[in-house]
Amino acid sequence: MPTLPAEYLNILKSFVPLFSRSVWCHAQVLLLGAILAPGKRTVSAVLRIVGLSNTRQFQRYHRVLNRAVWSSWAVSQALLALLVKTFATRGPVVLGIDDTIERRRGEHIRARGIYRDPVRSSHGHMVKASGLRWLSVMLLVPIPWAKRVWALPFLTCLAPSERFYEKSPRMPKKLTDWARQALLQVRRWLPKRKLVVLADSGFAVLALLWRMRQLSNPICMITRLRLDAALYKPAPKRKPHQRGRPRVKGARLPTLQQVLDKTKTKWQKVTLLDWYGQARRTLEIHSGIAVWYHSGLPVLPIRWLLIRDPKRKFKPQALLCTDPSVTPAQMLKWFAWRWQLEVTFREVREHLGVETQRQWSDRAILRTTPALLGLFALVTLLAHQHVQRNQLPIRQTAWYAKSSATFSDALAVVRQHIWCHWIFLPSASATTRRNFSPDFQHYLIDALSYAN
Repeated sequence: MPTLPAEYLNILKSFVPLFSRSVWCHAQVLLLGAILAPGKRTVSAVLRIVGLSNTRQFQRYHRVLNRAVWSSWAVSQALLALLVKTFATRGPVVLGIDDTIERRRGEHIRARGIYRDPVRSSHGHMVKASGLRWLSVMLLVPIPWAKRVWALPFLTCLAPSERFYEKSPRMPKKLTDWARQALLQVRRWLPKRKLVVLADSGFAVLALLWRMRQLSNPICMITRLRLDAALYKPAPKRKPHQRGRPRVKGARLPTLQQVLDKTKTKWQKVTLLDWYGQARRTLEIHSGIAVWYHSGLPVLPIRWLLIRDPKRKFKPQALLCTDPSVTPAQMLKWFAWRWQLEVTFREVREHLGVETQRQWSDRAILRTTPALLGLFALVTLLAHQHVQRNQLPIRQTAWYAKSSATFSDALAVVRQHIWCHWIFLPSASATTRRNFSPDFQHYLIDALSYAN
């Protein structure tokens, strides 16, 4: 059975105290198999790739997911600490938060719901999908050897549909409630670091943004903003001996759509090196400070930012930032990183087998998908340790040339390092090989024959 190299085990030592000794032994096998297995990430496929297809105690590996005592939140905290220590030692910690639909069917999956499929839907056509809705928090950091920003998932929680709460005494929780709970947990894990969170328009909710601003160490939120949002001037100072309740807002400001339509609006040109996958893009921006207010809801001071394309290739859009001291150029640069969340969701489906697992119990479902998403960040960490000594090889062909490494290259390097660690003698030279037994030869041929 393949084992992990010593340098990889040195990284994983942060997770050892979170498991009992027996559970950790089986968890290492599942981790190793999830990295090496191509295609589906079922427990059966994981056991086959590590040569345990004939083990009679296979149920012990299932119990790691559906019965064993360990905390996914504690694992997320340890993973975040490793990521921050490796990639974000200084400056603000930039996070991205978004939801995704895991297409799953089955009568025994209680949390399953019907949702709009954002991948297959368009503005004029809506496609519904049956599955699970997950809310994921990712660390957005530049990866030196990839020459771009990657989104590394470290905390993922299930956000069930309202149907899940029909027979439960609990009230349904909105997606923004799950987001508030997740971000407050991250603030507890990183109490002294400045946090910047990037989110889409679904999280542009006054109650959520106001709660993040009221923390002792506020979380800076950057989200999209409606062009017809009700914006006001800040409340004027009270005069001496003035009676009545203090004002919470000033005069009403023109909507962002009206500002956009004005011919006298002054626009500033900004050039970004990376804008939604494009190498270089010049945009026009216009910014201001206002108070966002809606009747019955808290008052939120914001910096708003209008963005338009001089070439008219996309419609104008608006952003908000709960920290008015952030510059417009920095707002735009950070928000452009948010696209990497969608890239990560695509990568985990294509290379790590998300949506191929077949667990039906509630606890196994709650653990498997977050583990596969976290595996994306863990593989990046393992590849980074290897790249510190050597350059990351990039797979290229005559018809496709890549200038920078992708996740498939990182996964291939980690797999290659694991296989070489098993095949070559650790104490011998690189040209010395083991005398393979017939059983081991059959195992290697079987693993290669069923790779897809």
